[in-house]
Amino acid sequence: MSVTAVPSMPKKRRKRQDRVFPVVNAFVLILLMFITLYPVVNTVAYSFNDGTDALRGNIGLWPRVFSLKSYESILSDSSVYQAAWISASKTVIITLLNLFWTGMLAFALSRREYVLRKFITTVMVLTMYVNAGLIPNYLLISKTLNLAKSYWVYIVPTMFSCFNMIVIRTYIAGLPDALVESARIDGAGDIRVYWQIIFPLCTPVLATVALFVAVGSWNSWFDTHLYCGGQKMLHSLQYLLKMKLATTQASANAAKTSADALKSTTQTTPITIRCAITVISTVPILVVYPFLQKYFVTGMALGSVKG
Repeated sequence: MSVTAVPSMPKKRRKRQDRVFPVVNAFVLILLMFITLYPVVNTVAYSFNDGTDALRGNIGLWPRVFSLKSYESILSDSSVYQAAWISASKTVIITLLNLFWTGMLAFALSRREYVLRKFITTVMVLTMYVNAGLIPNYLLISKTLNLAKSYWVYIVPTMFSCFNMIVIRTYIAGLPDALVESARIDGAGDIRVYWQIIFPLCTPVLATVALFVAVGSWNSWFDTHLYCGGQKMLHSLQYLLKMKLATTQASANAAKTSADALKSTTQTTPITIRCAITVISTVPILVVYPFLQKYFVTGMALGSVKG
């Protein structure tokens, strides 16, 4: 039986393709970078622009009439700093507690010798698809647990996440069993195995989960609206900024029929306030993300749900 040889690609054509691909790839990546960065830079430009001038629109990557009035209007309110403290503290506490409880349960359910691991995992996964709804959750948290109008309403309902548990459990299940077996031969118990062997190896997936939890906690405002709307000392930053935007919008609507109100809103308008709020609420996440970026991709790839 004769075998027909496949003609190889000419060297000149192959070299030309090797030169063209990096150029095209670089062009596409630069285009995607510009498309991604333009809305961010444009928002920053609007936030530093004069309110009246911003109503004209067509502001690009740099403010046309530079002004700090939008930031002064927001940061001059002393309650903003109290709200920022509430948001920052609850974000740190929720992230630490979520990693603690979720990680330990994920380790327990990843052990093949645990008889009930499949049953418990199935029950928990069902909670991701079947939800009682907003009203039963509100009655549970405010009436049964009596957490409304207290700081703990931010902490207790968010200490565990089923999705994060599945991600961490899948990552742990991919680690070599020999690590755990060798530790058990040396007399280590489950707690020591987890904290001294498994936990250090789970840094990528734990950093990824920590980013998920921290961003979700920092951006949440609806829980404040439901349970702590009347408690000014418990207002989160996102909720306070949302109310600030609503107040500015109401003032702008009143300015349409009142000359005095129009004078008071010449330097700040809803669009500049909204952009300033976006910048203020985004900066903390942008500061934290570079430190977790190197773990983010690795954690998502290794901790993803496998078939």
